[in-house]
Amino acid sequence: MPGPKKHPSVKKERLIAVNPSGKRESSSIDMIHDVVRQIPRGRVTSYGAIAKLLDLPNARMVGHAMRFIDIARDRIPAQRVVTASGRLSHDSTGTRRQLLLKEGIQLKGDKIVDFPKLFWDPAKEL
Repeated sequence: MPGPKKHPSVKKERLIAVNPSGKRESSSIDMIHDVVRQIPRGRVTSYGAIAKLLDLPNARMVGHAMRFIDIARDRIPAQRVVTASGRLSHDSTGTRRQLLLKEGIQLKGDKIVDFPKLFWDPAKEL
């Protein structure tokens, strides 16, 4: 006997980040930063992959949240978030480039070498 039918208009449930206190996160920026903190050293992900995981309307929201991070002060590894094609963005000072090189990630110009191999998909890993 077949199971109950799902209604075709039912949407996938959105994941909501929760603090250890049990309170819902205050903003999408906090949720974005929480995901970025979980990217393993020596791996990278894309703005779009984070946006998809958090059910955000577009990758630009993730880019905006990453743009003004002080990597040393905030302890958010923003250097590990790149474009969907594996290119660096918002790296005018070269800090993010240097941090990626320190982690053993090779670059050719502004592109990650072996990007598909180093890509960390938060939807599969979290």
